Amino acid sequence: MYRRFRRKRNSLQDRPEERTTSKQDEDREQHNDREEEFDALNRQYVEQLREIPIHHDLNDNRRYLEYLFSDCSDCIIRPFRIEGSREAFALFVDGLIDTAEVNRTLKAMMIDEGGVGNAERLASESVPASQLDDVDNYGDLLLAVLGGDTGVFIEGNGRALLLGLRGMSTRSISEPETEAVVRGPREGFIENLRTNTSLLRRKLKTPNLKMKAMVVGNQTNTSIAIAYLEGIVDPATVDEVVGRISNIQIDGVLESGYIEELIQDSTYSPFPQVQYSERPDTVAASLLEGRVAIFVDGTPFVLIVPTTFWQLLQANEDYYERFQMATLIRWLRYVFLFIALLMPSLYIAISTFHQSMLPTTLLLSVAAARETIPFPAVVEAFIMEIAFEALREAGVRLPKTVGQAVSILGALVVGQASVQAGIVSAPMVIIVSITGIASFTIPRYNAAITLRMLRFPLMILASIFGMYGILIGVMFILGHMANLRSFGIPYLSPTGPLSSNDLRDVLIRAPWTEMSKRPSFLDIQDTRRAGKQMIEDVDSTSGQKGIGIPHPSVEGESDA
Repeated sequence: MYRRFRRKRNSLQDRPEERTTSKQDEDREQHNDREEEFDALNRQYVEQLREIPIHHDLNDNRRYLEYLFSDCSDCIIRPFRIEGSREAFALFVDGLIDTAEVNRTLKAMMIDEGGVGNAERLASESVPASQLDDVDNYGDLLLAVLGGDTGVFIEGNGRALLLGLRGMSTRSISEPETEAVVRGPREGFIENLRTNTSLLRRKLKTPNLKMKAMVVGNQTNTSIAIAYLEGIVDPATVDEVVGRISNIQIDGVLESGYIEELIQDSTYSPFPQVQYSERPDTVAASLLEGRVAIFVDGTPFVLIVPTTFWQLLQANEDYYERFQMATLIRWLRYVFLFIALLMPSLYIAISTFHQSMLPTTLLLSVAAARETIPFPAVVEAFIMEIAFEALREAGVRLPKTVGQAVSILGALVVGQASVQAGIVSAPMVIIVSITGIASFTIPRYNAAITLRMLRFPLMILASIFGMYGILIGVMFILGHMANLRSFGIPYLSPTGPLSSNDLRDVLIRAPWTEMSKRPSFLDIQDTRRAGKQMIEDVDSTSGQKGIGIPHPSVEGESDA
């Protein structure tokens, strides 16, 4: 009997423990499942969170956001209560919002007396914000909030409000340092995407200016805007740009240079196939020619595609000055282009193999200068070119107050000391100095860098094969350029393939009356950019005459 009682007692004592243990296990399993779910979600990129809907339960939303933004001191969750209605909270990133505007908007929502609990009605009746949107998933929500918007969650709503109350500090608009002009606008792009697009919109006040928004970078989620003029640009070009950017899969895009390298046609070509600019007027002019601009948030440099070689030798100021002056400057650039590329290699070839090409007096002068130099001409050239490039790079990296002084004084001191020490000859110092000055006349910095790079292999070829080596190098460069494409457009257009009508903006800068049509090699929709009647009137009289204004001298002659 005792055994039966003890067995029964033990069984009765064990049952609550089993029930308690089983309940704890269930809670633990649920907790582990939730943690695993959150951990799995947290490992995903923000773009992939579009699969996660916003819950109707406010506590679930808050718990999930607190989990996502744990150890993120700049992400703020501000709970509040809509008067006579439901609980709510706001989510924003400190430093990216306009605090005063957010406070004013939340205050308006707190004193709402209509008892509005629905997010849509609240947005339309009580929220004093000009930019409003609502989302139903965490992917779109986090992209907006991390970009500076404020998210508002309301109990019982499966959608969150997005308030466009951004207030991130930015630098003021100033003249771009890399594209200074004598005549032209003094404004340049900054690091804020919307400020840059507004600068372009001020230039092109037309609804035909379209801006497609995209996001690139799994971790940076960098905002991109693709701008073009509808009705002018070839739609296939826009589709190609959108397709190439959509194919980009990279963790971060910190500058437009990332996009440039990933969308260009030839990765290993030294020639830039994408133009960039800091100037709104340059971008606007490119769009008017039928090109496409790519704005990247966080950088003042806007990419322009397609790009041709001759476009890199043209400055926006060419179109602001009178065409005669612009043509003269353009031809000077072409001359300095060949000097920057070929002058050191020509000096090496002539002084080493083809001395008979020099006049006798000049040859004797060069020979006397090189008499005490222990190195061949190619070694001299390499020493001076490398020293010059080092001084130029140091001048760029040093603070502005000392950088210019260091580069100028360094060039003078190093050049003079090298000649006096008998390391390099005086003619070589002159050659390298002229070459450096010539490279500065190229309007586009990336094109000038290409010439600086190609100069060195040409110097090696000249030291080995003389003039024949230079010809081989130049033919190889021209062949490579002829094979290049930029978004389907031949790189040497309009000279190869030849488009004679477009040469009036390459060989010369013709007056606007002679450039009434847009470049034909871009395959654009609307080819004419100037009124036909206006062109005929101006051409017929070589200008607009003041026929309707009587001049006193003419009247006097008529009276006499």
